[in-house]
Formats: sequence, C-alpha cells, structure tokens
Amino acid sequence: MTDPAQHPRPHPAQPPHSPDDPAAPYSGYARMRSGCPVQALAADGPSAAGPGSYLVTGYDEARQALADPRLSKDTAAFFADKPSQRQLHPAVARTMLATDPPEHTRLRALVTRAFSTGAVARMRPYIASVTEELLDRWPVRGRVDLVADLAVPLPVTVICELLGVPEADRAEVRIWSAELFAAGQPERIDAASHALADYLSALIAARRRAPGDALLDQLIAVRDGSDRLTEEELLSLSVLLLVAGHETTANFLGNAVLALLLHPDELAGLIREPARIPDALDELLRFDAPVSTATFRYAAEPLTLGGVHIPAGAPVLVAPGAANRDPLRFASPDRLDLTRDASGQLGFGHGIHRCLGAPLARAEGEIALRALLARFPGLRLAVPADQLAWRRTRLMRGLVSLPLQTG
Repeated sequence: MTDPAQHPRPHPAQPPHSPDDPAAPYSGYARMRSGCPVQALAADGPSAAGPGSYLVTGYDEARQALADPRLSKDTAAFFADKPSQRQLHPAVARTMLATDPPEHTRLRALVTRAFSTGAVARMRPYIASVTEELLDRWPVRGRVDLVADLAVPLPVTVICELLGVPEADRAEVRIWSAELFAAGQPERIDAASHALADYLSALIAARRRAPGDALLDQLIAVRDGSDRLTEEELLSLSVLLLVAGHETTANFLGNAVLALLLHPDELAGLIREPARIPDALDELLRFDAPVSTATFRYAAEPLTLGGVHIPAGAPVLVAPGAANRDPLRFASPDRLDLTRDASGQLGFGHGIHRCLGAPLARAEGEIALRALLARFPGLRLAVPADQLAWRRTRLMRGLVSLPLQTG
C-alpha cells in the first residue's frame, strides 16, 4: 500500500493525457504519480473538471476512489447551481453512471441480468458468427483496417442486436456515439447527444407499436407495466447501454492487437497456444486500458486520498490507465507480460459502478482475438507505429484506425 505520509499536498499540474498527446500518455502519468498519486490540476488544464479538481493516478488510490461512497456521481446535484452554456440532451447528461444509490442500485438491477455470465454465454454463438462474417470479408493477402473492419462493427452489431436497433440504422448510431467523445468540441458533442437521444426516443415509440423480445422491449415493459422506470429513465438507460455497449470493446480490441503486434514474442505465444487467450485479456486490458479517465465524481464531503486533502465539492477524476501502470501494484508495468496475473486491473473500473458489460466485452474480445489469430497468423502493421492516429477523447483511449497487412 502507498504510504500517505510520503505525499505532501501537490502543486497544481497539467494532466499528461490530453487531446494534444493521446499517443503517449504513460510517461507523463508516471512522472505525476512519482510525485504524488493524487494531483491537484491546474484550473485551465485540458482535462480539468473545473477549478480545484484532482486527478488520481496511483493504483491503491484509484481503487479506493472508485469504491468510496463519499465521491458522488450525482452530477445533477453538483451542477444544480452552476450555470452552463452546454446543450447536452438530458438523457445523455444524466444516465445511470451519473447517479448514486439507491437510484443507481435500482436502475442497475433492471439490466444486470442481460449481461450476466449466463446470458453472455448464450450470446457467444452469435458473437462468433458475426466475427466470422466480418473476417470473411478480409483478403488473404492485402490491407485492412482492424478498427473499421472488426473492432467497431463487431460490438456495434452485437449491442444493437441485443437492444433491437435495426441493421439499417447502425452505421448512423455508431457515428453519433463516436461524436459524444469529441474532446474540445462541445458543439459536436451536444448535437450528437440530441441526435442519438431523439433516435432512441423514436425507436422506443416504434417498439411500443410493434414489440419484440429485445432488451429494449424488456425495458419498455418495465416502464409501461410496473412503472419502475420513468420515461426519462427508460431513454437514458437506452442511451447508456447503446454507447457503453460498444465503445469500450472497440477501443480494447484495437489497443490489444496493436500491443501484440508490438510484442511479437507474446503474439507468437498466443498463436501457438490460443487456449491462453482468456487469461491474457486482463494483461491486455491493463497494458493499454480502453478507458483513460473514469466519468466524473466529486467529493460530497471532505476526505483524504493518497495523503492529499480533498475539500467538499471538489471534482475528482480517476485515471484507470495510469493506475494500471503503477509499479507499486504491477512490477515492470510498462512491459507486456501475458503470463502476469493482472486480475486486479482497473480497465473495467471497480466498485458499484464497475462496467456492467464487462462479461460481454470479455467474450467479444476473446472470440475476436481467437478467430483473428487463427485465420491471420501473419498479421502485421501496414504503417509505422508512430504514424498511427489516436482518437482525441479524454475518457476513452483508442485508435482512429489500425492499418494491417493480412499476409
């Protein structure tokens, strides 16, 4: 455990993972963490949630923060008396992620069953068939984009199928979802939030007229039957499930394949022994987490974290990507080691807000990697790694594209 006495109150710092340097955040995180695992951010920092905000980069401190009930996620309460120029749709601004118990507990219980281990196991044949269909389109010898040709369409197809989004609408839905993470472009984010929420509102109305057996139909039945969901909650849950149901997996697949290609010995080991893939997922998630910074929290009361006093009302940002590279938790953290026990990695979060779709994301990752390495063992980068483009988003860490040669 980190000794709090070793860490005095830090000077305000600029977070290293920003839209200006999305390709190489980890050395900057290491510098910040070595000074103090909890940093007060400069008020004008690119990732600052506002004056007096804090960034958590240490593993022990991140794990504590993610589970600490004194760090609230009730953004409606936080921003209630703060004027804003933003025009986010309420269904996007206030999802289940932006609530505390007991409201969060009630909402999460309504959808947990759909992402249980058993439910995901029943979905595995469908996930495998979608994966094979996508890989069937790849040339035996030629150039592909792993992001556009597998990492994005696989989880988008699966979550849309689960929810009941028609196939003809899925490409547009994916665009709106990606726009929600356009860092530094609030107008685009706001516009996308309304486009996506309006679309799902119309889809809910259509499914009421012609119900089926998709997850969205089940949520509508809860709303219209026992009134356990308000109409606003129904819409916000739909938005959250659609967006969160594919963004993390899409980023993870791109990051994981790139990490393997940059570590050929580890890649060769998985090709020789594909049965190791399920156990390798945690290390791949740890090495380059698909979530750079967890969603917004604030101190509902004063607390001490990592030896740093955080006053009531201060925004707190937890960086799982930084915590997963903490040498106090993972030896030689900048080395990819698929034999490592990385089961404590925070790529899916921790505590009551841990990623609801983690079992589904794991299944998609395992199935996709297994099929990809079996069918294209000679896969290699088509461009130098330093020429790859990373998404400019503060929450997610993922590639814009990953050009590959298949043989």
